[in-house]
Amino acid sequence: MAGIVQKSFDSADETRPFEDGKGRLDLVNGSRGAVGRAVFEPGWQWSKHVKPIAGTDSCMASHVGYIVSGRMKVVMDNGDTTEFGAGDFMEVTPGHDAWVLGDEPCVALDWVGFADYAQPSGS
Repeated sequence: MAGIVQKSFDSADETRPFEDGKGRLDLVNGSRGAVGRAVFEPGWQWSKHVKPIAGTDSCMASHVGYIVSGRMKVVMDNGDTTEFGAGDFMEVTPGHDAWVLGDEPCVALDWVGFADYAQPSGS
């Protein structure tokens, strides 16, 4: 492997659209795994726009990432809740729903949970 790798999310290795055109996930693959950039459009909600793809009752991905822009609310299955905004580091365990707050797309980078995100279960 080369000592330096450069990739762009604008020409991602893979792009996965969300239901109803409410955004997409762009993945780039590196030697240490996939890194994702998700663009969640206003009105996006996991339980409406990814649940039909994933086939689980709540999001079962772990997320470790960074919010580039916009705002998102996350509600855990146990009722815990928080909001993330631009500049925030996020760490979220499996078992949650999430949705965009406001009229601006929420853009998030994730180093852990996007490799299998927004693809049919069993893929």
